[in-house]
Amino acid sequence: MSIDDIILEAEDKMTKSAEFVHHEFGGVRTSKASPTLVENLMVDAYGSQMRIRELAGITTPESRIILIQPWDIGMLHPIEKAIQKSNLGLNPAIDKKLIRIVLPELSQERRAELIKVVRKMAEDGRVAIRHVRREAIEQLKKESKAGTITEDQLAAAEKEIQKLTDQSIAKLDEHLAHKDKEIMTV
Repeated sequence: MSIDDIILEAEDKMTKSAEFVHHEFGGVRTSKASPTLVENLMVDAYGSQMRIRELAGITTPESRIILIQPWDIGMLHPIEKAIQKSNLGLNPAIDKKLIRIVLPELSQERRAELIKVVRKMAEDGRVAIRHVRREAIEQLKKESKAGTITEDQLAAAEKEIQKLTDQSIAKLDEHLAHKDKEIMTV
């Protein structure tokens, strides 16, 4: 494997790790409504488990309201049950052909708990990025021992991997700061 291949693979994995954490942040409730809050909840539908986003349209017409409109009216109650079973603290209400969720204001204690949750997610993301760095450097050292790359090339590639690691972690920290601010905004 060439140096460029190792670096590109590491960069791709680091980017995916940061994007995964950013997407996970979307599932953490703030006082602002977001479809990502409920879109991945699993529903018992048609004899299997399906995500809400596969069964209904999800919109946020106002900053604290989520509307879920199932494509099949028969899915109203299963979707409602899935939301109630989730630990999101949401109270869905069936309104004719759709489900309405009004997000209550978050207490200061709940905001502090949510910040702890997102910080743990971010730390898990940082660990994943560092793991990618470690794998890439091990791969480079194997190539060096095999004699396919020189010591100078190894040192330069390690610097490049470290630079990518720092950039990925900085991006993740930026998303964390944004989510922290979003949670604390009343």
